Amino acid sequence: MGLMQAQYQIYLLFRESLKVVAFTFPRHKKKKKKTPNIFRNSIFDKPKGQKSMMTSSISATQRPLCYSCPKFRSITNKYPSPSLPKPTTMQTPISNTTNNTLTASSLVAKASSATNFAPDIGDILADVSIFTCAGDPVRFRDLWDQNEGIAVVALLRHFGCPCCWELASALKEAKPRFDAAGVKLVAVGVGTPNKAVILAERLSFPMDCLYADPDHKAYDILGLYYGFARTFFNPASAKVFKRFKALQQAVKNYTITATPDDRSSVLQQGGMFVFKGKQLLYARKDEGTGDHAPLDDILDICCKVPAA
Repeated sequence: MGLMQAQYQIYLLFRESLKVVAFTFPRHKKKKKKTPNIFRNSIFDKPKGQKSMMTSSISATQRPLCYSCPKFRSITNKYPSPSLPKPTTMQTPISNTTNNTLTASSLVAKASSATNFAPDIGDILADVSIFTCAGDPVRFRDLWDQNEGIAVVALLRHFGCPCCWELASALKEAKPRFDAAGVKLVAVGVGTPNKAVILAERLSFPMDCLYADPDHKAYDILGLYYGFARTFFNPASAKVFKRFKALQQAVKNYTITATPDDRSSVLQQGGMFVFKGKQLLYARKDEGTGDHAPLDDILDICCKVPAA
């Protein structure tokens, strides 16, 4: 009997809480429901002046709106899904540079055939300003030789992401191999410089390779994905379970205080890029949280970069 009384009290408390929510957020006046666009003008509608369109000629009615028609595409463009990538104005394909050994366009196609970048993406990214761990502003053009230098640019989601700690640990272990190949390693994360210092100190990550981008400038220019669905519900995130031991090892000194103060930044996805000077050789956007590019493939691509 006591259990039933406790359950009843919980029910009453829950009901009262709903009343408080309803009082705090009053409902707006109901508006007359309109038929969705995709079903409007179908034979089941009842426009004014007609009892039913079933009695009229079918040829006089319009077909239901097709999902591939321009009108439907305009609706989806007006109300984009949160899982879609951020809009970017750079939609022209990368220029094809012929070479007998390997071309930049073939490397990009191998990495992600759905990714298109402007031919001058290197010039645009070069002017983006980010911050060192010490808080000093620096431009991408100052991070490696813009003529012939090879650079791997790894964009982490944010400094408080456990999967990004695992990626940072892998980058730290692979850094001697990149140095031996003459490749500059550049790791960028969303957050302020003090958040970057937390990650660097707890992972013993070299601070001269770590940079902060609190305003997502590089992420927006490269068109990296952003949204709730991609962050928490994308199937590509299942790859993390295959690296569970590495993730467990990387987060031994993890702290949530490295998370950006702007909580919306946790919805940002990362990516991996390889540049030769200002020329983009490889591009891969993370489809979901923990969907990182294999570093062995990145190093293999850096070793196959054609000579000038």
